[in-house]
Amino acid sequence: MLKSMTGFGQSQGQKEGLHVNVEIRSLNSKFLDANMKVPKQLMERELEIRNILSSELIRGKVSLMIEMSHQEAEEEKQVVNRSLFKAYYEDFEQLADESGASKDDLFRLALHSPEVLVGSEKSEDDLEKEWAVAKEFLLGAIGRCNEFRASEGKTLEGELKQYIENIGNYLADVKSMDDDRTKVIKERIQGHQLEITTSDEFDKNRFEQEMIYYIEKLDISEELVRLKSHLDYFNEVMNEDKAHGKKLGFISQEIGREVNTIGSKANYAPVQKCVVCMKDELEKIKEQLLNII
Repeated sequence: MLKSMTGFGQSQGQKEGLHVNVEIRSLNSKFLDANMKVPKQLMERELEIRNILSSELIRGKVSLMIEMSHQEAEEEKQVVNRSLFKAYYEDFEQLADESGASKDDLFRLALHSPEVLVGSEKSEDDLEKEWAVAKEFLLGAIGRCNEFRASEGKTLEGELKQYIENIGNYLADVKSMDDDRTKVIKERIQGHQLEITTSDEFDKNRFEQEMIYYIEKLDISEELVRLKSHLDYFNEVMNEDKAHGKKLGFISQEIGREVNTIGSKANYAPVQKCVVCMKDELEKIKEQLLNII
C-alpha cells in the first residue's frame, strides 16, 4: 500500500474544559521536516510532539498548528505584576518630566510593558491534563492526515502500475524484435566479412574470435530477463503493507540501468525507439516517487 507525502488532517473539539484545534499539512521531502506552532504551555513537549510526528508520518515537510483555549474566561485571567508595573510607571513618569512630554498615556504604556501582565501559574497536574487532551486531538489529526495520504497514494499507485505495465509492453516488443535484430546484425557482419577476407593481411582465427566477442557484446537476452524481474519486483513491493518509497526508488534505478544497457547494445533502430519510450515512462515513475513515503 502506497502513501503520498501530501496530506491534510484536522481535529478539533472540547474536552476537560479546553477547546482544542489541531491542523496538520504535509508536502514531499526526503526527510521529516517539521514546522510546529504550539501554545506556550506545550513548548516543553516539542521534542515529544516531534517524535510522534516522526513515528506516525515518517517523512514529509510537515506544518503543525495546535491552538488551545479554556472554555471559562476565569481560567485565562491574567495577573498584574504590581511591583514591575510601578517600576515601569515611575521610569516613564521621570522620562516625561525630563523631556516635558505628556503623562496622559503612562498607565497604558506601563501596563503593557514586558512581563507586567502574566498568566496565572499552573500546577504540574494541570499541565499534564492539558497535554493529555492536546495529544488526543493531535493523534486524531495525524490519523486523518494519514487517511488523506492513503487516498492520494491509491491514486498514485494506479498511475505507477500503468507506467510499469507500459514498460512491460515495450519490453515485449523488444523481445519480439530480437530475432530480426540479430538477423540484421549478422547480415551486416557478413557484408563486412566479404570486404575483409579479400585483404592479404586477413587472419581467419583472429577474425572469428573478434566476431564472437562482438556478437556476445550485442546480446541483450540477460538484460531483458533482469528488466522483467525488476518490473515484477516493483509491483510486488507496491503491494506490500508498509510504505516503501525509497525502496521503489532504488528499484527504478535498476530498471533504468537495464534500459540504458539495452539501448547501448541494441544497435537496431526499432529497439532503440522502444528504449526511448521506456525511458519516458521511467521518468514519469521517478517524478511520482518523489511524493511517495
